[in-house]
Amino acid sequence: MGTPILDAFNVRVEGSGDKYLVFAHGFGTDQSAWQRVLPYFTRNYKVILYDLVCAGSVNPDHFDFRRYTTLDAYVDDLLNILDSLHVTRCAYVGHSISAMTGMLASIRRPELFSKLILIGASPRFLNDGENYHGGFEQGEIEHVFSAMEANYEAWVNGFAPLAVGADVPTAVREFSRTLFNMRPDISLFVSRTVFNSDLRGILGLVNVPCCIMQTARDMSVPASVATYMKEHIGGKSTVQWLDTEGHLPHLSAPSYLAHQLEIALSQ
Repeated sequence: MGTPILDAFNVRVEGSGDKYLVFAHGFGTDQSAWQRVLPYFTRNYKVILYDLVCAGSVNPDHFDFRRYTTLDAYVDDLLNILDSLHVTRCAYVGHSISAMTGMLASIRRPELFSKLILIGASPRFLNDGENYHGGFEQGEIEHVFSAMEANYEAWVNGFAPLAVGADVPTAVREFSRTLFNMRPDISLFVSRTVFNSDLRGILGLVNVPCCIMQTARDMSVPASVATYMKEHIGGKSTVQWLDTEGHLPHLSAPSYLAHQLEIALSQ
């Protein structure tokens, strides 16, 4: 598209509406994760899609291990993309890591975002005593890292069906494909960054309206996290409980998710 960051992150703008809608994918996928959701929105929106710097579809030379130690660098990328496209207002749909990136971006530039829709979002994956249930103990996380390091292929083959959750083989194959596209050292580095993050303290600073979308069973994010976020986000927030399973509803139930997104965007 002529601008270095737009080219580097494979930015696309699809659709003919007069409002902007951003789809930002999560860890282990790329923008293709939205391909079966996208057609529902191109009539009414200009839809912005891009690949995170860690995605296998992006030249790994762009991944600076010194820079991407926190989610702030991902926020910089998002805001630079929107500024390069001269976007002044948009609705934002973020999955997993990108849900939290969107929240951080909205703190920096609240006027830029009309609404945040957060799918599979978690400010903290680790449990914290009796006060917070993130879903994982430190030892469990370290076991994941060790498995990734020892045999990345075997780890992907075990992790992908657990993450998808629902019995949808096509979704497992698609998630496996994009996980395998990632360079294993980058995948491990990003996993460490995400799992060791604690963004609970920023929730109260988020004043843009939020819709938290939580599936019935998500092995990465327990339902209690969605409730915690709703109680601690500073502005207006709602939880939309999805009648589907797994961490990747845009892969496992795309038409259902698209309908739920339409509901959230209309409110």
